[in-house]
Amino acid sequence: MSTLTSRLTAADSPARRMFNKVPEVTLYFWVIKIMCTTIGETAADYLNDNLGFGLTNTTYVAGALLIALLVAQFRLRRYVPPVYWAVVVVISVFGTLITDNLTDGYNVPLTTTTPIFAVVLAVVFAIWWGFERTLSIHSIGTTRREGFYWLAILFTFALGTAAGDLTAEKADLGYGVSIAIFGGVIALVAFAHYALKLNAVLSFWLAYILTRPLGASIGDFMSQKSHKYGGLGLGTTGTSYIFLGCIIALVAFLSITKRDQTPPELVLADEAAAGGRPHELHLRLPHSPADPLGQEG
Repeated sequence: MSTLTSRLTAADSPARRMFNKVPEVTLYFWVIKIMCTTIGETAADYLNDNLGFGLTNTTYVAGALLIALLVAQFRLRRYVPPVYWAVVVVISVFGTLITDNLTDGYNVPLTTTTPIFAVVLAVVFAIWWGFERTLSIHSIGTTRREGFYWLAILFTFALGTAAGDLTAEKADLGYGVSIAIFGGVIALVAFAHYALKLNAVLSFWLAYILTRPLGASIGDFMSQKSHKYGGLGLGTTGTSYIFLGCIIALVAFLSITKRDQTPPELVLADEAAAGGRPHELHLRLPHSPADPLGQEG
């Protein structure tokens, strides 16, 4: 690592003069994110069914844990992998439960919740853009930007759960076919980004939304066994532990190597594009790996 002094855009508030609070978008990011979404699907089922918490109590437990983790995350002034990914795991569970409560508790059909969540997410993005003039994740260094970021993440999980369930079950396509569909669409987004130069920020958020139903379908495929929908039948307990162990190992690796730290020059470019004012900051320049779906932007 080397130390570099950069002129970074920041407003006068000390809250704006934080390091980027989220990881850089690398292959590690996508692998962990998909596993988190899988756990979101299986862990909710495990607490609800296997441990007998019931849907309501599971929602209360996940909600309380999410609030505690978000408090810890917002108090930090930089990206800390264990805290960040703990929030993602729990918010994936809570996002799943939002959809499950509406579908199972209030009998709201998936054909209704899916477009509703899509509209809500679009509204979040519109308000975020209206305040910040950017949706990039290279400079989540203010409390307000981080608030928009986590709100968008929450509704990507809720939307992904509804869309995944709608595709796999209501459309009678099965878990394996759903994996192929969502994986194929993500591949098309990647192709559009690299070959057709699709906007990096748009590419990122499209891929982020689509990895939720992909992860949910993978989770169902591994944990369930249905004559109609397929699956390996490993159970929610085994599936959850397998992916949780992989997540812990990768997060420990990233905590040591810092391979997913955002390079300061990307923060500088993003802030300049957003039209901020320069401010002196001393930042440590980490290892800068290739950035799938989001290097520029």
